[in-house]
Amino acid sequence: MSKQDSPLVLGNEKVGKLLIQYALPAIVAMTASSLYNMADSIFIGHGVGALGIAGLALTFPLMNLAAAFGSLVGVGASAIISVKLGQKDYDSANRVLGNVVVLNGILGIFFTLICLPVLDQILYFFGASDETLPYARDYMEIILVGNVVTHMHLGLNNVLRASGAPKYSMYATLASVVINCILNPIFIFGMGWGIKGSAWATVISQVISLAWQISYFSNPKQFLHFKKGIYKLKKDLVTSIFGIGLSPFLMNICSSLIIILINRGLKEYGGDMAIGAYGIVNRITFLFVMIIMGLNQGMQPIAGYNFGARQFGRVKEVFKQTIIYAVGIASSGFLIAHLIPSVIVRMFTSDQDLIEASVYGLHIVFAVFPLVGLQMVIVNFFQSIGKARKAIFLSLTRQAIFLIPCLLILPPLSGALGVWISLPIADSISVIISYIVLRNQFKKFNHPQTL
Repeated sequence: MSKQDSPLVLGNEKVGKLLIQYALPAIVAMTASSLYNMADSIFIGHGVGALGIAGLALTFPLMNLAAAFGSLVGVGASAIISVKLGQKDYDSANRVLGNVVVLNGILGIFFTLICLPVLDQILYFFGASDETLPYARDYMEIILVGNVVTHMHLGLNNVLRASGAPKYSMYATLASVVINCILNPIFIFGMGWGIKGSAWATVISQVISLAWQISYFSNPKQFLHFKKGIYKLKKDLVTSIFGIGLSPFLMNICSSLIIILINRGLKEYGGDMAIGAYGIVNRITFLFVMIIMGLNQGMQPIAGYNFGARQFGRVKEVFKQTIIYAVGIASSGFLIAHLIPSVIVRMFTSDQDLIEASVYGLHIVFAVFPLVGLQMVIVNFFQSIGKARKAIFLSLTRQAIFLIPCLLILPPLSGALGVWISLPIADSISVIISYIVLRNQFKKFNHPQTL
């Protein structure tokens, strides 16, 4: 975005038009990314087999941990940039860009150095068996080598969206996805690299996309761009970035713990095939979650800017419109999961046992899925306006406070069923808590002096 194309339109353009303008590129990018993840599993399912899918599912906790550190920087930075732009503090916004680069580099390298030497032990703890460990290890070793690239790529994409360039963020994601989908079958089938080929496709595609992002921010004509003096870590900025990013960080940490508990529970009560079924259900769920996340990313700069400008009527309006769209998306997932589950699952595998186990899990996980859309928007809303403590609390209600106890208590009582039903139970309770906190926040908007 050029300097002439100021993000000031966030404060005066029609909210509905802005939401579509900002959310649509993010939704396209997120949908493409989730479709890649589905395609990744499909290629592995048909090119490697059911154990390959189970092995891939075992890597989800570690990949969530990596994403946790990425979101700690990226989400926090994007929220601060939006607020700083709303306050017309352009120098601080540019310094956030420099701090994003440095922090992502440090955390990305640190995570790789910690995990690689003890990878086998980690995967066994996550629920790997002797049969699935080789697949999980082969995939994750390569992903960890490219981890710093992943961190940097995701971090700069967050900055692109927050600085008023959602289309460029979409282009970066789409480039990564398209290259990935081209390389995947070449490496898996053509080169015969198996699950390693899928991992290499992921890393190479992100390297190419990151190179384009670096080129974009190296252009001094852009509103935010690389320049001297912005890379020194500033205590106040780092504290603010981590403070706001702590909510998605903890959410991803809890997600990792939850997936570990799910995988270990399913291994004990259902075996490797049950873990593979969860891997498929997780990928399908991920598609709808990512679409809602794209919608949330469209809401974020609008809500953040107008909150910084104290235009609370516009803040409430963008939230309400986002809720309507998100619940509609989640409801579509609910209908698909209950009307044509076997059609969707057969895309991933032809193994009949795995198909039956996946359809069974799909029905249960999507039982109250429309509520998931509601809760996701509420949590992201508090992140967007810089209310880190509330966002953290609401993030933890579903995962740490409700879901983890369910996963510890229910499986010993009812086996694999107890693992599956823990998810909709936690969703139902957490959305009630989120609504109560949201209602109190909206009351404060009516009395700005209390903010």
